[in-house]
Amino acid sequence: MVTFTENEPFSPIKYQYAVEKILYKGKSQFQEIMVFESPDFGKVFVLDNIVQLTERDEFFYHEMLTHIAMHTHPNPRKVIVIGGGDGGTMREVLRHLSVEKAYLVEIDKKVVEIARKFLPFVSSQLDDPRVEIHYTDGAEFIKSINNVDIVIVDSTDAIGMARTLYSEEFFNNIYKCLSPDGLYVTHSESLGFHREMAIEVQNTLKKIFPIVDLYSFPIATYPGNWWSFAIASKKFDPRIPNKEQVPGTKLYDHEVHKWVFLPKRLYLRIMNEDVQW
Repeated sequence: MVTFTENEPFSPIKYQYAVEKILYKGKSQFQEIMVFESPDFGKVFVLDNIVQLTERDEFFYHEMLTHIAMHTHPNPRKVIVIGGGDGGTMREVLRHLSVEKAYLVEIDKKVVEIARKFLPFVSSQLDDPRVEIHYTDGAEFIKSINNVDIVIVDSTDAIGMARTLYSEEFFNNIYKCLSPDGLYVTHSESLGFHREMAIEVQNTLKKIFPIVDLYSFPIATYPGNWWSFAIASKKFDPRIPNKEQVPGTKLYDHEVHKWVFLPKRLYLRIMNEDVQW
């Protein structure tokens, strides 16, 4: 059987997938794109030879990226998703009926087109009337909008092409576009392989936001597996859910919400670099 070996330049290990059939292979203005079927993972979505999601476990990532912030805020009405052109994060955002407007800001139109055609399990809600799609740079888009309840960054690797989405300037602009009780969340790479990156994101956010925290969850198909998320808040403690749980999630619930945050002592040890690996 044909195999695909992931070319993840920021990981010390390589993952290999069995390939039953290549459904699409091409190149956009920004990146190479491929979708293939795997006997173990179903449909697999690849950008620049790096796996972005698999049909088997995409909900691990999309639910964890989305629902911590969305349940921390008691009534999120206006939400921005930067990146996430496959639609998985937007699907989870729209489970919250309080949402009145959800902006999807994706720089690569081709990603959305391919997701609509080949990945309906994640792109299924992109035609919801609450969704407004902008094909532009997310860092520029947030400069033109305000009073947003939640900003979610669903980007490619934080230490790769999307590095500008982790800068102090970008975080400052996020803060300005948020409502007085707004929240921001992004992934911050593997705690196992990229601990320094996770610490850097935390420290940069703390220059701007009064409440900053880190949570994590195991994701099998991302190198390092122990995936981290950075969350920043103007008002609400993200460790505490402030609304009734939305239906339809596979993993997320209020108990998981509290469980995914690192114990405070371990968090401080990591931040102070008292523990290393």
